Amino acid sequence: MKKFGLFILGLIAAVVLIANLGPMMLMLLGLVILYGVWKQVVKATSSFKKAAFAVLGVIVILSMIANVPAFFGILAAIALYFVYTKWNDNDVKEIKTEDPFQNFENQWTELNKQSY
Repeated sequence: MKKFGLFILGLIAAVVLIANLGPMMLMLLGLVILYGVWKQVVKATSSFKKAAFAVLGVIVILSMIANVPAFFGILAAIALYFVYTKWNDNDVKEIKTEDPFQNFENQWTELNKQSY
């Protein structure tokens, strides 16, 4: 039953990820533009250029924040990673067998230690 739930979760996450690939690519493009804007702000010598690039950077950041489907795609990618790691996760439960003579051996060694 665990594998069935993981399969359903993985299927839903894969569909959401594929459906949101376009917005995710646009968010990646926004990150590249933001990196270029940051480099230009650092390189700029005049205050006007720095302010202009800063305004452009704020516009790019706001457009990336408004790109909600890309965030859903990122969450779907995280869910797919979770499904991938849990798929072959074997929960090995160690069965501890009680040896009736082991307790006797432990008590015998305790008695021998006390007698010396």
